[in-house]
Amino acid sequence: MPPFTEPSFQERTQMAAKAKQAALKKLKAKAPLSPEVIAERKAAQLAREEKQARARAEKREAFEKQKADRKAAKEQARLTKQEAAPVVAPERTEAEKKAARDARYAKRKKRKK
Repeated sequence: MPPFTEPSFQERTQMAAKAKQAALKKLKAKAPLSPEVIAERKAAQLAREEKQARARAEKREAFEKQKADRKAAKEQARLTKQEAAPVVAPERTEAEKKAARDARYAKRKKRKK
């Protein structure tokens, strides 16, 4: 058995040319498509594209509706939060502040006992 030898550049280009010719020959051997088959394929493709376009439109509408619902809920929450905001109490006097501090101090003392 002879040892394996790497093909030269010319041999590789010849093999590539032969393979290309064989592929072209095989492609030319195919019967051409009839106009009816071509028209049928185009109609099927148009139907697929229309179906995909409808699905995209429905998905976009659902997304926009969801976005509007989220925005409305956020606005409602903001309004509710404003309504629930505590009424600002008037400033307390120094005596009232001292009384509150003393009450907190007394509670802490009582808890420690």
